[in-house]
Amino acid sequence: MSNIDPDTVPGIDPSIVAALIAARGNAYAPYSRHPVGAMVESESGARFFGANVEVAHYKGLCAEASAIAAMVSAGERRLYSVYVIGPGEHLCSPCGDCRQRIREFADENTRIQVLDAEGSLLKRYTINELLPDAFGPENLSY
Repeated sequence: MSNIDPDTVPGIDPSIVAALIAARGNAYAPYSRHPVGAMVESESGARFFGANVEVAHYKGLCAEASAIAAMVSAGERRLYSVYVIGPGEHLCSPCGDCRQRIREFADENTRIQVLDAEGSLLKRYTINELLPDAFGPENLSY
């Protein structure tokens, strides 16, 4: 099921899909057997990839968190777009933790795209659609 009309929305760039599939292929998911790949594109246009990394105590690292950590480690602080690709044809949207991480570096123009295993767009969100009424840095008083 998709909220995307394929007649009105252009497909995802094949080079992005190939890189996402490669990132997902690098996932370490021996417990869930649910590999996920992610790409974040920063405001400067730089692209950072991540894959989920599971550990025996089940508190692993999601693909989105991995990609955001790479972006921040490179000195970037603004998300232009986020792509997530799971292993099947179902929606593999970011978990709650990752939604909050995305919110930290997103703005109202950031787009979050969720793809099926083959790279077809299933759903596109704004940060406000993905995490409505979110708590963010501006909610903290110093």
